[in-house]
Amino acid sequence: MTDIAHATKHVSRPAFKATPALAANLQAVLVDLTDLHLQGKQAHWNIVGPNFRDLHLALDEVVAAARDFADTVAERMRALYAVPDGRSSTVSLNTSLAEFPAGEVMTSEAIDLIVDSLYRTAGTARRVHDDVDAEDPTSADILHTVLERLEQLAWLIDAENRNATSSEPRPING
Repeated sequence: MTDIAHATKHVSRPAFKATPALAANLQAVLVDLTDLHLQGKQAHWNIVGPNFRDLHLALDEVVAAARDFADTVAERMRALYAVPDGRSSTVSLNTSLAEFPAGEVMTSEAIDLIVDSLYRTAGTARRVHDDVDAEDPTSADILHTVLERLEQLAWLIDAENRNATSSEPRPING
């Protein structure tokens, strides 16, 4: 039996197709979200210490958000005829996140590490936002949702290690 659907060349005429720059910007966000998901699971499995259960459950939220957002960004890329790359080698070579340590990690240290990764991922979304918005406001809307949730999670988790009136945020590179 011959597959008639493939006998002729298929042609699509999308109203908008991602430029290489837009695809690269979305890919950068995808890489960090994928790494954030993996780091969240690594921490989830290996934290020990005070408030273990609370952080264990909070890390589930980080993992779910990162995974869902990665899927949304990748599917947006496909809708724009860009090809997402979520392979482990691509993620490890291109992530802006610091490597999460192997082995057991104290909850207080894990909090600082995960908050840093959340802010770095948000930082990537912020860095590419204006260029994405200039080309495709719909993709920029996705970045708004990503930023809102990741920055909320960072605030919620960071509060565990903060001290009232004596803790202040510092820039990632500061």
